Amino acid sequence: MKVRREKMENLRDAGIDPFGHKFTRTHNSQELHEAYDEKTKEELHELALSGIVAGRLMTKRGKGKVGFAHLQDREGQIQLYVRKDEVGEENYEIFKKADLGDFLGVEGEIMKTDMGELSIKAKKLTFLSKALRPLPEKFHGLTDTETRYRKRYLDLISNKESFNRFVTRSKIISEIRRYMDGRGYLEVETPVLNNEAGGASARPFYTHHNSLDIDMALRIATELHLKRLIVGGMEKVYELGRVFRNEGMDMTHNPEFTTMESYEAYADFEDIMDLTEGIFQHVAKTVVGQDILEYDGKEINVGGKFKRVHMVDAIKEVSGVDFWPEMTFEEATALAKEHDIHVEKHFTSVGHIINEFFEKYVEETLIQPTFVFGHPKEISPLAKMNEKDPRFTDRFELFINGKEYANAFSELNDPIDQLERFEAQAKAKELGDDEATGVDYDYVEALEHGMPPTGGLGIGIDRLVMLFTGTTSIRDVLLFPTMK
Repeated sequence: MKVRREKMENLRDAGIDPFGHKFTRTHNSQELHEAYDEKTKEELHELALSGIVAGRLMTKRGKGKVGFAHLQDREGQIQLYVRKDEVGEENYEIFKKADLGDFLGVEGEIMKTDMGELSIKAKKLTFLSKALRPLPEKFHGLTDTETRYRKRYLDLISNKESFNRFVTRSKIISEIRRYMDGRGYLEVETPVLNNEAGGASARPFYTHHNSLDIDMALRIATELHLKRLIVGGMEKVYELGRVFRNEGMDMTHNPEFTTMESYEAYADFEDIMDLTEGIFQHVAKTVVGQDILEYDGKEINVGGKFKRVHMVDAIKEVSGVDFWPEMTFEEATALAKEHDIHVEKHFTSVGHIINEFFEKYVEETLIQPTFVFGHPKEISPLAKMNEKDPRFTDRFELFINGKEYANAFSELNDPIDQLERFEAQAKAKELGDDEATGVDYDYVEALEHGMPPTGGLGIGIDRLVMLFTGTTSIRDVLLFPTMK
């Protein structure tokens, strides 16, 4: 760093600002390659075209009065060809003293070298920013995982695969917005700080609001505020935003993550299955250009209709245990013990046992996109009961490669039933269920004003990005993952 600081001062002494100002480009590297890669050296010489580029200096070589370098911008790299007799002594000194990592602006002729590489033959160099720290030694691919996560900027500079992954993430989110907007949904924003964390089964983060002198929770879902908007007559809404859950971290979980939740009046969970398929297939078509995805050593097909199976049927198919016949909690508990399934003290119904069987036996077998529907009422406090069998709800989860990617249901709009389920959740919380929620009386009051039949959806954006980028760790799709 000492040498780089000395070079910075030398630039100042020469009247050159080492941290320059606005610089106008005519091309980025991709535009140059797309326009001129197919041209021959002779054709470019005949055309005598000029261009202005800017970027970070990534390579530099040469001696005497001639040098070569590569500038890197967001789209890629372009070679520079610098001759002292073309740029003049002052400009050539700028080039000679520039370090890898510095930012330069270059104006010159678009050409090809004898080796056929598209280049800018420099006429003028402008110093734009001095890098006082060197790039990582192996800047062609920063390999230290800890550094990649903590100093993502270095990862983005040195790892094109990582850079492109985050560009793809942005494109995926843009296309989801485009898809939802095109179907008449309104994008809205709801509070991150809440008096009561609800809309999911999860442990929240708590904080204190000094001005109001009240404890508040960071949202664990956007659901309850969005459904208030359905009560208010907005009919079709969605929100893309961060939610926070004070829980464990692993390859697919981060305490702070992004979801897309949507709600549509007069729809049910089967309509939302179609919407979910459409979102995944739209992203496949517009962002990656194919329905077959290579993921975790498997081929995942997101084209066509996704498989649909009732949770009880899925359990029976894999484990042989049949939960369709009515049984007591004691009988279900005995079945659980026979199959080495731990029964938590807050479990109070057969529905809890059914869910444990599903998680143990079925989840990891669901490789291709599969809608699992018919969740027990006890684990679905916000979902409408199934008309034919009220033990279960009109809810589904989308599983791919053994992981949940979406959760949706026909929303419970009966305020009396909703209050009873909230109270059951509050009791479970008292019995030690950290993920159970309390009673949101304000939401119940909203329902008492009437909410039309509604279909709701929640998609984990980070997992979706992992799927479409072939990434197995959630930290690789979060620009700044949570670190100790």
